[in-house]
Amino acid sequence: MTDKGQKTLDRAYDGLEDQAPDRVARAIRWLRDPKARWIRIPLGVLFIIGSTLWFLPVLGIEMLPLGLLLIAQDVPFLRKPVGRAMIWLEQKWAALRRRWSNG
Repeated sequence: MTDKGQKTLDRAYDGLEDQAPDRVARAIRWLRDPKARWIRIPLGVLFIIGSTLWFLPVLGIEMLPLGLLLIAQDVPFLRKPVGRAMIWLEQKWAALRRRWSNG
């Protein structure tokens, strides 16, 4: 049985997959697989560390939520807050895109 935090995190992943290009969505689905844990955790840590170097041209602060999302898959107490934050960010991004396309 999945807990409420896992359901929230799954919703966040589903929203991200819907917005991402097909190739990226396939990579996300692959990373969500329980067998990919040994890739998901180090990749999440690297994204979080990379986000601290946001001032460099290649790295950016947008790596922080992605890193947290990857780590939250394996750390139960992070699932609900990270999932809720990602859903909130996705809603804000969708509203901004609508405003840009209408304006």
